[in-house]
Amino acid sequence: MNIINITDLIDQSKLTKHQIWVLLLCALCMVVDGFDVQAMGYVAPAIIQDWGIAKADLGSVFGAGLIGMAFGALFLAPFADKFGRRPVLIGAMFALSVCMAVTMMAESVQALVSYRFITGICMGAIIPNCVTLAGEYSPTRFRVTLMMIISSGFILGGVLGGVLAAAIIPIWGWHSIFLTGAIAPLILAVVMLFKLPESLPFLTLKNRKPDVLKTWATRLGYVESAGTESKFVVRESAKEGAPIAQLFKDNLALGTLMLWVVNFMNLLAAYFLANWLPVLMTEAGHAGSKAVLAGAVFWIGGLLGNLILGWFVDRRGFGWTLSLTFIGAAIAIAMIGQSATTLSMAFLVIGAAGFCVLGAQTALNALGAVFYPTSVRSTGIGWALGVGRLGSILGPVLGAELIRLNWSTPNLFLTVTIPVILALIAILVFWKFGNLPTAASQSAATHKKI
Repeated sequence: MNIINITDLIDQSKLTKHQIWVLLLCALCMVVDGFDVQAMGYVAPAIIQDWGIAKADLGSVFGAGLIGMAFGALFLAPFADKFGRRPVLIGAMFALSVCMAVTMMAESVQALVSYRFITGICMGAIIPNCVTLAGEYSPTRFRVTLMMIISSGFILGGVLGGVLAAAIIPIWGWHSIFLTGAIAPLILAVVMLFKLPESLPFLTLKNRKPDVLKTWATRLGYVESAGTESKFVVRESAKEGAPIAQLFKDNLALGTLMLWVVNFMNLLAAYFLANWLPVLMTEAGHAGSKAVLAGAVFWIGGLLGNLILGWFVDRRGFGWTLSLTFIGAAIAIAMIGQSATTLSMAFLVIGAAGFCVLGAQTALNALGAVFYPTSVRSTGIGWALGVGRLGSILGPVLGAELIRLNWSTPNLFLTVTIPVILALIAILVFWKFGNLPTAASQSAATHKKI
């Protein structure tokens, strides 16, 4: 009988076309998620004009979406550790399609609040499971790089949404954005229903579908599994008890708490900047079009951070990479306030801030996938993101309150460095005392015959 360690088999494999297909589907899910998350922002001006409402009336709509995403990450994503990544991800995509279609028919702010909250729950389950599934199909030596490239789809979806909104809203109205946001996940969910496999470590841990595992072992290059009786194992054992409780056992407790703190603080800073950069650049004396462009520069910087930081993590580990990234973020954010009146310099430091803050956030998602074992991986990532979403809600609210108090632009940006510095401290504590994963290394082979 062959004993095949499926974890080591994936870690040592070349990146096959079958794995690339899984990664591509995960990336497309992230693109759709990014589009649908940003959709409300793109249609807001048209809805304000169409319904004759004040800008402030939509504040509750934006908040409802973020709260829904927190609920989805906290309470829906963990079901993947019990039932599998595949059914939860496909179910979330189908539900997202329905919610976007229903949102298209909204006729009041109250209806939008309800619809965006439910839509947010669906969206909150997508990122944790995409990151988890992508990581579980990636070889160790460039696992973080691949997870961060996949996560870039979220930002890409937001960018594509902006381009599409500018093109079709003047022709077909704001409803067309929600219609697009309903059709895309529906098509993708149908494709995934037939083409997306379940996580191999999950199937092994749950002792399910040995024939599927045997087929994939052959696809990954272990040809000895063909035509022979095989037993599949992973490096860990199944855990008993509630998944959330497992996040505080087996030396995971301190790392879990620090991961929550870092996510909360970083997303607080990220959403403060994402929401208030255009407004603050306008107050600094720049034209509206230039101020809006500042927001785009922030996201473009984040996209570059996603594509580049994974390479450093795979070679230097999370500790060095995230520590230096948060130091860079604090410096860049502080410099925005000092250079806001000089457009070229402001764009440079805004891009650097996006690179560091948004790039770090994607690295944190990957960190959760590496830090937690298979049995609680979706739960761990989901709860870290869910707690982080609370920071994303607080960030814009904090900005509004400080602006109401007439704080100067330099002081506003200096204030945003505080959560970034706290995130840095949490990472250093995690690194020193919380078993922070080091740079990925290729595992030794453990396949043997008995």
